[in-house]
Amino acid sequence: MKTRDFLYWVLVAIGGVTVVSGAVQVVAPGFVLALMSAEVDAAGRHFFGIVGLFMVLFGGALLHALLSAAHHPVVVLWAGLQKFGATAAVTLAVLRGLLSPLALGVALFDLGSGLVILWYWLTVRRAP
Repeated sequence: MKTRDFLYWVLVAIGGVTVVSGAVQVVAPGFVLALMSAEVDAAGRHFFGIVGLFMVLFGGALLHALLSAAHHPVVVLWAGLQKFGATAAVTLAVLRGLLSPLALGVALFDLGSGLVILWYWLTVRRAP
């Protein structure tokens, strides 16, 4: 049986935020790009929408793993790795001038999320 402690519920919230924010990127990528002071063109909207799709998929996988009766440490691990990849990608986009420094808030959220997810993974990786 899973322990549904504070850490567990923080991860459920992270998964939910990832799904919702990814869905917004899929539906309105130009809006999100404009919020981050990025150039809004057809290619940018297209590729940002694809990024949003993968956010929905990884956030949904994390939620599915958490809400399931069994532990799924491999899914939790990969969700954490996705967060670290997103941190690197957003930081690189800011350094290259593609996104405004405001986007570093997104990178910090992803970094913190990745650390919390990996902390949880360390607690469940050997669970039955």
